[in-house]
Amino acid sequence: MKKMTLILALLMGLFFNAEAQRIAIVDVNSILESNDDFINAQKEIDKLSAEWRQEIAQEYDNIKSMFNKYQAEQVLLSDEVKVQRENEIMEMEKNVREMQKQKFGPEGDLFTKRQELVTPIQDNVFAAIEKYATDKGYDLIFDKSSAAGLLFASEDYDKTEEVKRNLGN
Repeated sequence: MKKMTLILALLMGLFFNAEAQRIAIVDVNSILESNDDFINAQKEIDKLSAEWRQEIAQEYDNIKSMFNKYQAEQVLLSDEVKVQRENEIMEMEKNVREMQKQKFGPEGDLFTKRQELVTPIQDNVFAAIEKYATDKGYDLIFDKSSAAGLLFASEDYDKTEEVKRNLGN
């Protein structure tokens, strides 16, 4: 909420300023979705994701099968064997959950692969936006497709140091 208020205050300040600022809006998602490298990277990520989901589903099927077999044989097993089988099933479930976390967790293989493939493409797009802004004399460029908001701002509008000085930092 504070970020949105700050952006609105900045925009209002720009509109009421005596000098005319040049402002542009771009759709970064549209730019990325029309980029062949991005499309290919996304296909590779989707393929890996589908393979890993299938692998995990097969493991869960194996666990279900093992559990069903255990339930069918349970009455014939000694207490010691029952505990051993239950522990095996729980260990398999734990391993599959760990595999899921390794593949799809916040720092998992999918996240790492996405960073590896997509980040360089995004960096190129942002560099192109910055070059465009500089070449065409834009002061601010906003992204209309995401919450990222401001993509480029002329250094003339960065008042961070002044605010720090006013705060005594």
